[in-house]
Amino acid sequence: MTADYAGLFHALRPEIHLVAGALLVLGFDLAWARHRPANRHHVALLLGTIALLMAGYEAATLGATGRVFGGAFFYDQLANLTRTGVIGLAVLALALLPHSAKLRHPAEFTAILLFATTGFSLMAAANNLLVAFVALELASLSLYALAGFDKTSPASAEAALKYFLFGGMSAAFLLFGFSLLYGLTGSINLNYIAAHLAQAQSPLLIVALVMILAAFGFKAAAAPFHLWAPDVYQGAPAPAAALIASASKLAGLVLFTRLLWPGLGAAAGTVAHTPITVGWAPVVALIAGASLLLGNIGALAQSNVRRLLAYSAIAHAGALLLGVLAAGRVGPGSLFYYAATYGLATVGAFGVIAALESSGRVQSLTDLAGLSKRSPFLAGCLAIFILSLAGIPPLAGFFGKFAVFASVLKVGGLAGPAGWLVILAIALSAVALYYYLLILKQALVAGVAADAAPVRVPLPARLSLLIAAALIVLFGVWPSLLLGLF
Repeated sequence: MTADYAGLFHALRPEIHLVAGALLVLGFDLAWARHRPANRHHVALLLGTIALLMAGYEAATLGATGRVFGGAFFYDQLANLTRTGVIGLAVLALALLPHSAKLRHPAEFTAILLFATTGFSLMAAANNLLVAFVALELASLSLYALAGFDKTSPASAEAALKYFLFGGMSAAFLLFGFSLLYGLTGSINLNYIAAHLAQAQSPLLIVALVMILAAFGFKAAAAPFHLWAPDVYQGAPAPAAALIASASKLAGLVLFTRLLWPGLGAAAGTVAHTPITVGWAPVVALIAGASLLLGNIGALAQSNVRRLLAYSAIAHAGALLLGVLAAGRVGPGSLFYYAATYGLATVGAFGVIAALESSGRVQSLTDLAGLSKRSPFLAGCLAIFILSLAGIPPLAGFFGKFAVFASVLKVGGLAGPAGWLVILAIALSAVALYYYLLILKQALVAGVAADAAPVRVPLPARLSLLIAAALIVLFGVWPSLLLGLF
């Protein structure tokens, strides 16, 4: 491996800004803000946002640089857009930071969020099994801590414990699968792995694929590896839940796509037509179908708004996995568009929940009753986010689903097994529309209690919600703004 440290430093400028920002937040809090409790929240939020914006600017202007550091990283359009996307989603999530009265250590929370974003950014360009694992675990360990950050909530501690236990098991599966790949091919570089598998394959490769697919099924909250998601979405602080549901999913799916297609494409098999050939593609198709079914049907039974969003995320993971299946044949544009706009909608939905939680506990759907009277701004934003998740035109969620389904049909047509999955996804969209409308019914139609007070939304959260809603409308009206980049 060529040790080009100058090229590595140049390519990792966004990550350097994130790590430096995290250290600056901690140092400034220790030296100055800790002795001024009234300012701790504002200082942490300001410094964290500056670090993220600087990193986002570097990621957006860096340009494609190809392979870096002996092929350990690969920076192309997808990698740079994903880095920019996860940093942007992290900015929106950080703006939901609760006030110091509800979050005793805002600087620590901000620093861990920056470390998690560093992991997401590294995942976007990983072209090496070791880099991929280290980046994934940096992000995962940070998210475990963020999920349990609310020390006043037993649900937050339970969420962190379950997330950590499931995540630790998935990390073991992933590392074992990677070690088998290294043993089979003699390399940890995805390009060399692909070249070796194109020449010869071993039955042991099936074991490695099973391990890797199980691990990434957990990261994507796809069935049957989804059991952690409802509890984590319910118990984690709102900014942490927003980050888990948005940036984590975008970075994880891009890493999954890079690993499967450029690295393991020779072992893909096919679901484009019958007969189905053995490989990882039929397994991913089964996971996608199970996620669509379980997520949408499970959401029907939920009365807790956060758990409903969790089951909705499982269903969306199934649709996104369809995009992974098609990415190797028609490109990753539709997958990125869907994942990025889904992330905007989920950050926005959790932002509304965070604003409501600042004035009282929000658990059941009925807690949203009369939101249009208590805060027309929140109700309008929530309507945009939920309708986008439901796939209603002209919002971005509709075009995300349309682009993914169209890309799958380009690969195998409507008569193939992949086409059957598209039909299933479209049919279950009607089920999804029902439970999404239950949320809007409470927020826009149900009457407000006599003693309900108006909801005050802090300025950072208000800006976050406004930006997310505006981008969803913009990308929906003008989808080529993102899709045209590919």
